[in-house]
Amino acid sequence: MVNRTADDIREAVSAAYGARAREVAAGEGSGCCGPQAAPDQKSKFYSSVEAADLPETAVSYGCGNPTAIAGLAAGETVLDLGSGAGLDCFLSARQVGPEGHVIGLDMTDDMLALAEQNKAKLGVTNVEFRKGVMEAMPVADQSVDVIISNCVINLSPDKPAVFREAFRVLRPGGRLHVSDVVLLHPLSEAEQQDLNLWAGCISGALQRDSYAAGLAAAGFTDIEIELAQDGKQTPWRSALINARRPDGAAPARPWLRAAATERIELLAPAGLATAACCSTDGEDGNRCC
Repeated sequence: MVNRTADDIREAVSAAYGARAREVAAGEGSGCCGPQAAPDQKSKFYSSVEAADLPETAVSYGCGNPTAIAGLAAGETVLDLGSGAGLDCFLSARQVGPEGHVIGLDMTDDMLALAEQNKAKLGVTNVEFRKGVMEAMPVADQSVDVIISNCVINLSPDKPAVFREAFRVLRPGGRLHVSDVVLLHPLSEAEQQDLNLWAGCISGALQRDSYAAGLAAAGFTDIEIELAQDGKQTPWRSALINARRPDGAAPARPWLRAAATERIELLAPAGLATAACCSTDGEDGNRCC
């Protein structure tokens, strides 16, 4: 069996999301493995009020709403890991106001281009997008108040590096609030090496205890991981994850929960379509879910 390298994984993920970004920018639909297989998730996790003034091209393929649990305040600096089309950046920009600043980080050129197009449509001035990877963030030490991310950390081939970098760029007292996929039990070796499942937010997911241990090893405290409960028999769940870099000057605030966790639910499969949704056992060579 082929052991996938970090470069293999990043290339597969970037190719999958780059194709999705081009389809959205062009206003195109497609068949089994296109946008219909993994539709825009805004209506699942964002209220109509939140999405009301956003362009249709500000899509989300996430598994939750990190802005609902972040408790953003005016003037804060926010970093969105894997910012995609920019949805969470634009929502954060509203909350932090003109004195605040939002940085969207993404490694995929087509997603960055789509985000810039959406930014131009909205005319926002307190958002910037940077190209880079989460394992080596192009962000200065202790320059960020809040990190958010929506179903992206699982895509990294090196989670400890992501957690270390997140800790590095946060100011003391800074917060991490992410939506992500968490495994309930280990995957098979074949599943771990499946690049379609990597791009579909499954193969790279961590188990709950491993996720918490990785954050703790990087120095985070007040770690909380809340899983969606939907009763389905699947090896993964959507989760809302909170953590803090200690030693802030201000008293630590309790984490927000109710409004956000009531809306989280399982995506099956999370993120993009996987090989299970595009097998070749039909007469026409394709079988959709």
